[in-house]
Amino acid sequence: MSDLTGRTALVTGSARGVGKAVALRYASLGANVVVNYSGDTTNAERTVEEIRALGVEAIAVRADVSRVEEIDRLFAEAADRFGRVDIVVANAGVEIIDQPMLEATEKDFDRLYAINAKGTFFTLQRAAMHIADNGRIIYIGSSTTCNAFPGVGLYGSSKMGARYLVQVLAMEVGNRGITVNTILPTTIEGAGVFTDIADDDPYQQMSRARPLGGRMGRPDDVADAAEYFAGPLASWVSGQALLVSGGAQQ
Repeated sequence: MSDLTGRTALVTGSARGVGKAVALRYASLGANVVVNYSGDTTNAERTVEEIRALGVEAIAVRADVSRVEEIDRLFAEAADRFGRVDIVVANAGVEIIDQPMLEATEKDFDRLYAINAKGTFFTLQRAAMHIADNGRIIYIGSSTTCNAFPGVGLYGSSKMGARYLVQVLAMEVGNRGITVNTILPTTIEGAGVFTDIADDDPYQQMSRARPLGGRMGRPDDVADAAEYFAGPLASWVSGQALLVSGGAQQ
């Protein structure tokens, strides 16, 4: 188990789902946490309460990552409250699945690329600008970027660019001891479009064929990987992408 006592973690999109699981994991390891959200104030405040119950400090900062000025404000508020940021997890994103490319609209494109591509780009850029030396930057990507899959052309492509950016950024900030890595989760039960998935949903059926456990992913599976990348065991690992998929290739 990693010891993150005295460190500050900023996790975008952490009011619920995967982001919340990562935020709670870091808090359980001793880190103070900046909970970012775009509109779900109730769940953001609940997450902050759960983090504080673990004996560390947390604040909730409402900021839309598709707006660069709000990303700047997010980092400024984190620095004002905690003095420094040691871990940044770029998790905020939106999904559209089961959508053939012929049905994707310009509105869909603009929304997904504004958050998943532009928002992540500038979150990672600002993280590199503001994070303390020897810090950890982590991008939560998607297993859809590993192999082509019908119905996720728009979503998968909006998540692809940041994978490349992670590799470039890892080389550009490595001289400061900062690592930059990607986590590629598969379908995660209880998160995103799978928040309230039924037991008989086709995605549940497909997941039963996964080599490990025969189930969908869970937020804590991603938090496990995020704990590794944030801790000392990954201090010499950078520019990498870790597929978290229960042994499946996507």
